[in-house]
Amino acid sequence: MSWGLFPGTAGLFFHTVEGSVKTEQVAGAFDLFAAHYGDGYAVHKKPCVVIIDNASMHTSRAFLARRDDWMAQGVVLHYLPPYSPELNLIEIVWRKIKYEWLPLSCYASYGTLKQAVLDILSKFGDEYRVTFV
Repeated sequence: MSWGLFPGTAGLFFHTVEGSVKTEQVAGAFDLFAAHYGDGYAVHKKPCVVIIDNASMHTSRAFLARRDDWMAQGVVLHYLPPYSPELNLIEIVWRKIKYEWLPLSCYASYGTLKQAVLDILSKFGDEYRVTFV
Protein backbone atom coordinates (compact mmCIF):
# COMPACT_ATOMS: atom_id res chain seq x y z
CA MET A 1 0.00 0.00 0.00
CA SER A 2 1.34 3.40 -0.94
CA TRP A 3 -0.15 6.70 0.08
CA GLY A 4 0.10 10.41 -0.40
CA LEU A 5 -0.62 13.13 2.09
CA PHE A 6 -1.93 16.56 1.29
CA PRO A 7 -2.75 19.39 3.66
CA GLY A 8 -6.48 19.76 4.03
CA THR A 9 -8.94 21.95 5.82
CA ALA A 10 -9.53 19.16 8.34
CA GLY A 11 -5.80 18.59 8.76
CA LEU A 12 -5.13 15.88 6.18
CA PHE A 13 -6.23 14.63 2.80
CA PHE A 14 -4.83 11.21 1.96
CA HIS A 15 -5.15 8.72 -0.84
CA THR A 16 -4.09 5.08 -0.73
CA VAL A 17 -3.21 2.70 -3.54
CA GLU A 18 -2.60 -1.05 -3.37
CA GLY A 19 -0.10 -2.57 -5.73
CA SER A 20 2.56 -0.80 -7.73
CA VAL A 21 2.20 2.94 -8.01
CA LYS A 22 2.48 4.47 -11.44
CA THR A 23 2.06 7.98 -12.77
CA GLU A 24 -1.65 7.42 -13.43
CA GLN A 25 -2.40 6.68 -9.76
CA VAL A 26 -0.33 9.62 -8.51
CA ALA A 27 -1.88 12.01 -11.01
CA GLY A 28 -5.31 10.66 -10.05
CA ALA A 29 -4.59 11.44 -6.39
CA PHE A 30 -3.57 14.97 -7.36
CA ASP A 31 -6.76 15.29 -9.42
CA LEU A 32 -8.84 14.35 -6.36
CA PHE A 33 -6.93 16.74 -4.11
CA ALA A 34 -7.11 19.61 -6.62
CA ALA A 35 -10.88 19.13 -6.96
CA HIS A 36 -11.19 19.04 -3.16
CA TYR A 37 -9.02 22.13 -2.68
CA GLY A 38 -10.41 23.96 -5.70
CA ASP A 39 -13.80 24.52 -4.08
CA GLY A 40 -12.28 26.69 -1.36
CA TYR A 41 -9.77 28.26 -3.74
CA ALA A 42 -12.62 29.65 -5.82
CA VAL A 43 -13.60 31.69 -2.74
CA HIS A 44 -10.35 32.54 -0.88
CA LYS A 45 -7.85 32.55 -3.79
CA LYS A 46 -5.02 31.24 -1.56
CA PRO A 47 -2.94 28.69 -3.45
CA CYS A 48 -1.78 25.49 -1.81
CA VAL A 49 1.87 24.68 -2.44
CA VAL A 50 2.47 20.93 -2.53
CA ILE A 51 6.11 20.03 -2.00
CA ILE A 52 7.09 16.85 -3.78
CA ASP A 53 10.25 14.91 -4.49
CA ASN A 54 11.71 14.10 -7.88
CA ALA A 55 10.36 10.56 -8.14
CA SER A 56 9.86 9.51 -11.75
CA MET A 57 6.07 9.55 -11.34
CA HIS A 58 6.27 13.23 -10.25
CA THR A 59 8.41 14.28 -13.20
CA SER A 60 6.91 12.21 -16.01
CA ARG A 61 5.52 13.91 -19.08
CA ALA A 62 1.98 12.65 -18.28
CA PHE A 63 2.14 14.06 -14.73
CA LEU A 64 3.55 17.43 -15.79
CA ALA A 65 0.90 17.74 -18.51
CA ARG A 66 -1.74 18.13 -15.78
CA ARG A 67 0.16 20.78 -13.79
CA ASP A 68 -1.71 23.72 -15.38
CA ASP A 69 -5.07 22.15 -14.53
CA TRP A 70 -4.04 21.77 -10.89
CA MET A 71 -2.71 25.31 -10.80
CA ALA A 72 -6.07 26.59 -12.06
CA GLN A 73 -7.61 24.90 -9.01
CA GLY A 74 -5.08 26.55 -6.69
CA VAL A 75 -2.61 23.68 -6.34
CA VAL A 76 0.99 24.63 -7.08
CA LEU A 77 3.82 22.10 -7.24
CA HIS A 78 7.23 22.81 -5.74
CA TYR A 79 10.01 20.27 -6.19
CA LEU A 80 12.61 19.47 -3.56
CA PRO A 81 16.24 19.47 -4.65
CA PRO A 82 17.33 16.04 -5.93
CA TYR A 83 18.63 13.59 -3.32
CA SER A 84 17.38 15.46 -0.26
CA PRO A 85 15.25 13.03 1.79
CA GLU A 86 15.97 15.06 4.93
CA LEU A 87 13.87 17.88 3.44
CA ASN A 88 10.98 15.60 2.50
CA LEU A 89 8.56 16.02 5.40
CA ILE A 90 6.54 12.97 4.40
CA GLU A 91 9.60 10.86 5.20
CA ILE A 92 9.48 12.21 8.77
CA VAL A 93 5.76 11.45 9.04
CA TRP A 94 6.26 7.94 7.67
CA ARG A 95 9.12 7.30 10.15
CA LYS A 96 6.83 8.36 13.05
CA ILE A 97 4.08 6.05 11.81
CA LYS A 98 6.40 3.11 11.25
CA TYR A 99 8.55 3.32 14.38
CA GLU A 100 6.41 5.07 16.98
CA TRP A 101 2.69 4.88 16.26
CA LEU A 102 2.22 1.39 14.80
CA PRO A 103 2.06 -1.28 17.49
CA LEU A 104 4.14 -4.37 16.82
CA SER A 105 0.96 -6.48 16.79
CA CYS A 106 -0.30 -4.81 13.61
CA TYR A 107 2.43 -6.54 11.60
CA ALA A 108 0.68 -9.91 12.09
CA SER A 109 -0.98 -9.69 8.68
CA TYR A 110 -1.31 -7.38 5.73
CA GLY A 111 -4.94 -6.66 6.60
CA THR A 112 -4.07 -5.72 10.18
CA LEU A 113 -1.22 -3.48 9.01
CA LYS A 114 -3.38 -1.81 6.39
CA GLN A 115 -6.16 -1.09 8.88
CA ALA A 116 -3.70 0.29 11.44
CA VAL A 117 -2.13 2.66 8.88
CA LEU A 118 -5.56 3.84 7.69
CA ASP A 119 -6.60 4.40 11.29
CA ILE A 120 -3.52 6.54 11.98
CA LEU A 121 -4.01 8.54 8.78
CA SER A 122 -7.67 9.18 9.59
CA LYS A 123 -6.68 10.50 13.03
CA PHE A 124 -3.67 12.51 11.86
CA GLY A 125 -3.90 16.06 13.16
CA ASP A 126 -6.12 15.04 16.08
CA GLU A 127 -4.58 12.07 17.90
CA TYR A 128 -1.39 11.90 15.85
CA ARG A 129 0.73 15.01 15.26
CA VAL A 130 4.16 15.90 14.03
CA THR A 131 5.63 19.28 14.83
CA PHE A 132 8.16 20.45 12.27
CA VAL A 133 10.46 22.93 13.92
